[in-house]
Amino acid sequence: MKLWLVRHGQTEANVAGLYSGHSETALTPRGIQQAQAVGEMLRDVPFDNVLCSALGRAQHTAKLILAQRDLAPVVEPLLNEMHFGDWEMRHHRDLQREDAANYAAWCADWQNVVPTNGEGFQAFSLRVEQLISRLQTMNDAQNILLVSHQGVLSLLIARLMQMPSASLWHFIIEQGAWSMLERFDEFVTLRTLNNRAPWQANPLHTR
Repeated sequence: MKLWLVRHGQTEANVAGLYSGHSETALTPRGIQQAQAVGEMLRDVPFDNVLCSALGRAQHTAKLILAQRDLAPVVEPLLNEMHFGDWEMRHHRDLQREDAANYAAWCADWQNVVPTNGEGFQAFSLRVEQLISRLQTMNDAQNILLVSHQGVLSLLIARLMQMPSASLWHFIIEQGAWSMLERFDEFVTLRTLNNRAPWQANPLHTR
């Protein structure tokens, strides 16, 4: 099984530097171009299934990628980004004034401190583990496209490779690119990260 990972295109919140976990924020013109470009890069991949988060920016990205295909994305809330609660659509400078104590505590211990009225990293990690269990039931699929978010995809890679959850920072997922992992019976191989070249079927991509 091959898992093809794509982060949504650039959004208005990305440009403004705002925390946008569960908040809706539209793709910018650049974000739309990024999604279209990834669709062109992956046009020859025979996807069996496409899962995307329930958030609009991911669904818009998925639809642009699949524009030339008769294949609809399936909404999977487990792919949603971490929920930042009261910090949603706020800049870190605002939080340093408005919620200084908890924000400082979170920055110092992000694995255990919970954003005010938000989703803690432990709960978020559990959700990603549930996503992995969901993927393990899709044994008949050879190529699955996942359209999601920075946090989800980074943590997914780390956990599939049996690394500690804190290792997610080793895998920064860029917009306008694609990554791919291949699952075997007993291990997972990261084939490529943040690739911007068109995929072509050749021995490098197959086993």
